[in-house]
Amino acid sequence: MPDRTSGRPRSREADAAILAAALDLLLERGVEATSIEQVARRAGVTRATVYRRFPDKARLLVATVEAAYGDPPASPEIRDVEQLLTGWAHALSDPRSRRLLRRLYGAIDDLPELTQAYRTRFGTHRDQARRQVLEQARDRGQLPPDTDPDVLLDLLTGAVWQHLATRPDTAAASDVERFLRAALQQAGYRPGGDHDAR
Repeated sequence: MPDRTSGRPRSREADAAILAAALDLLLERGVEATSIEQVARRAGVTRATVYRRFPDKARLLVATVEAAYGDPPASPEIRDVEQLLTGWAHALSDPRSRRLLRRLYGAIDDLPELTQAYRTRFGTHRDQARRQVLEQARDRGQLPPDTDPDVLLDLLTGAVWQHLATRPDTAAASDVERFLRAALQQAGYRPGGDHDAR
């Protein structure tokens, strides 16, 4: 039921206000320091309004993460390694996205449902597309013929987390791309395809 309190947001407006407030608080304070009461206050609604939609903090934050990532395609199209690097660099150059990723990583022990929601909604299909791109690059001779795409994807993902942990959130997309490209080149990536692909 929509909140009937005079002057407060109702129905869809309340939904949007609650999710926006929860996202802001999650980014600012992290999982443990975010509460239903704080979200209600920030959104300008009562606690009852929040609880009617989300019976507990876990479900509220899962919905918040799902809303933050919108409705990505089930299987994103990534043409080649160059597009993979550019897309990843673009995502990692957004300060709010960087903070959200770190908050998700930090929630692995305290609220695993939150990390799982990200993986289900956004990560799994994207990783599958990235893995296929790495397989194709190997077949084209752009990577050594003994490259294991699963291991290489793990290495690249580790490089992403290293960048999130050690580089400023003001890093430009070009800087992030250079960082990821250097890591990939250490694994033998050659855009011209000068490896023996047999």
